[in-house]
Amino acid sequence: MPEGNDKPADKKIKNERIIMKKIFCTIIFVIACTLVSCGSVGTTGGSSESTSVATITTSTASITSTSTSSTAAETSTSTTKAPDTTKNNKSSEIPSGVELETYDEIEASSYTTVADLFIDTNAELESADKLIDTDELGEKRVKVKFSYEGENYEQEISYRVVDTTEPVILNSGWEPYVKKGTAFDLDSIVGYADNFDRAPKLTYEGEVDTNTVGDYPITATVTDSSGNSVSWDLTVLVLNEIPMPEDNNTRVSFQDFIEANPYENVRYGIDVSAWQTNVDYEKVKNQGCDFVIMRMGYYYGEIKLDDYYYQNMEKAEAAGLDIGVYIYTTVNTEEGAREQARWMLEILDGKELDFPVVFDWEEFGHFQEYGMNIRDLNNIFDAFYDELEKNGYKAMLYSSKNFLNNFWENRNERAVWLAHFVDETDYNGEFAIWQASAYGRMDGISGDVDMNIQFMSESLDK
Repeated sequence: MPEGNDKPADKKIKNERIIMKKIFCTIIFVIACTLVSCGSVGTTGGSSESTSVATITTSTASITSTSTSSTAAETSTSTTKAPDTTKNNKSSEIPSGVELETYDEIEASSYTTVADLFIDTNAELESADKLIDTDELGEKRVKVKFSYEGENYEQEISYRVVDTTEPVILNSGWEPYVKKGTAFDLDSIVGYADNFDRAPKLTYEGEVDTNTVGDYPITATVTDSSGNSVSWDLTVLVLNEIPMPEDNNTRVSFQDFIEANPYENVRYGIDVSAWQTNVDYEKVKNQGCDFVIMRMGYYYGEIKLDDYYYQNMEKAEAAGLDIGVYIYTTVNTEEGAREQARWMLEILDGKELDFPVVFDWEEFGHFQEYGMNIRDLNNIFDAFYDELEKNGYKAMLYSSKNFLNNFWENRNERAVWLAHFVDETDYNGEFAIWQASAYGRMDGISGDVDMNIQFMSESLDK
């Protein structure tokens, strides 16, 4: 019926009904808002009459689960432990019994896995060994899948990447010489690196007058982009002439080297390059040498084959020695390392070796010149290893005790060739070969040769 034809009494009744309806709707709306403010609502189990509400309380970073049921008069609430790093993470599925306690801060450029992110958890993590992003500073989030009591869940975890590690001094300069009248450049004398910053800044306090002969004490400082710094003292010597280095090292015969290292279950060998020129491997073999690791090539901006590589390979094999190869490199990119591995693979052409292919990077004295941080070079070795492994070979890391302790992560525990020129090494890490002397002498080789001990109990297949 049209509204204009209503009687006055009918209009009054209708208006009262409209008012009552509005009041009723307002009450329903208030109740609904109250329920919604408790959290998001979703069904649980198989009943259409039961609902569960789950929220994350940002002030306490705890996961709170509240269950309500139309068949129950009581409401139960339980809270599970969780860290500040779960703030703003949302899940309507996680049971109240799950514990997800994580670290709030993670160090930059660190090899941190999903499992490492957790201080404590009673859940079974999926992809626990997967690395999380630590390459850039700031807030990060990662979705973590896990199982609990036979059910699968996913939670977004937040963390902050920070840089709190001071740079590392790789070459302190000792007592550097500067010729009178020449410019003083401390950066060309010392070596340093940082875990995160690829270009930390070197400064020094003090004065070096290269126009006047004398001793000039200074304090050098390396500071990274996050403000972490390390300082040390050194004395710069300004001289009329730079003295020639003296060689006071004692030479040791190969036979004396064997007698001085009477370890059980070991073999003795050498490593060679073009510096040893024409090696008589028959004579070398007759003196008790069991193996030789030879330089295949070297890289300073471009890769070159060792002048004696093919000759060394042919004659060492003919003498019945076990054989390995290495590359000396200054590569500073992962792709560059893969290219060098492929270059070596092409030259090997499927040849079987008795040792893993050796990665030899030694330019730590001026490391800052290569534009890398510490993790970069570790990743470069991993890339080199990966490229060889894809083609049926293993790789080995060569380095000194100092840099094995302070630089190389070797997180995958690859085989190690230790360089430590002492009578008895105190290196605590694992190593399969020990290069114990650089001043060996033996028949069949003109000049010095490196002497090595292989520990047969240590696996090379890593």
